[in-house]
Amino acid sequence: MRAVAQGSLARFADWHRVAAPCRDDGDSPFARLLGERWLFLPPATRRRFLRKIAAGACVSYLGEVAECRMSRAGWLLAQAARLIGAPLPLARDEGAAACVSVTADAGGRGQYWTRQYSRAQGFPQVIHSVKRFAGPTGIEEYLGLGLGIALRLEEAGGALLFVSDHYFLKLGGLRMKLPGWAMPGALTVGHHDIGGGRFLFSLDLVHPLLGELVHQLCVFADPAE
Repeated sequence: MRAVAQGSLARFADWHRVAAPCRDDGDSPFARLLGERWLFLPPATRRRFLRKIAAGACVSYLGEVAECRMSRAGWLLAQAARLIGAPLPLARDEGAAACVSVTADAGGRGQYWTRQYSRAQGFPQVIHSVKRFAGPTGIEEYLGLGLGIALRLEEAGGALLFVSDHYFLKLGGLRMKLPGWAMPGALTVGHHDIGGGRFLFSLDLVHPLLGELVHQLCVFADPAE
C-alpha cells in the first residue's frame, strides 16, 4: 500500500508541473477576444490567462479579502441570490482567507471557477461558476438555474476587465435575453496585476438607480511553479 501511495504521489508531482503550461498568444481565446489590447496587459496577467489547464487539472490562487462593501439593497440581493448558488459575497468580512481554483472541461470550451471565502461565523462560502467561450460576445458566465451573463473583455490601465453586456436565461435549447428592468445592475470583474506574483480581483455591481450594490477587492498570489 505504501508503494502504491508513493507511486501516486510521484505521478501527481509530475502532473502538477505540466498540468497548466502557457500556450501561445494566438492560441488563447482570451487574447483573441481582447484583440490588440491584449498586448497592453502586463506579462504576468497574460501568463495567467495563457494557462492551458489540462482536463482534470486545477490551478489555485490563495489570498484574502481586502475590501468588501454592500449597500442594504446589495445585501438583500446577495441573500436572494442564494437561490441560484449565492454568486455574490454574503458577508463583509475583511481579512478573511480566500481561494480561487480554476479547472477546464475536456474539450477546452470553458473553465470552471470555484471561489471560497472563509467567514467569521459559519461555514465558508463557496461560489461556483462556469465561463464558456460562446454566445454573441464570445464569452459567457453561467451561475445557476439557467441564469447567465454575456461578458465583454476590456482593458483599462493595464487591468483585464470582464464587463456585463446583458443577462440571459437558458433552459434547454431556449435562450432568452432578460430585459433591462430585470437586470441587477452593471457587473465589472477586474484582474489587476500588482507585481511580485500577486494580483487584485475586483468585483463591482452598480445599479443605474440604486448606485453601488456590491464592491469586493481581494488580493491573490500565484501558485509556486
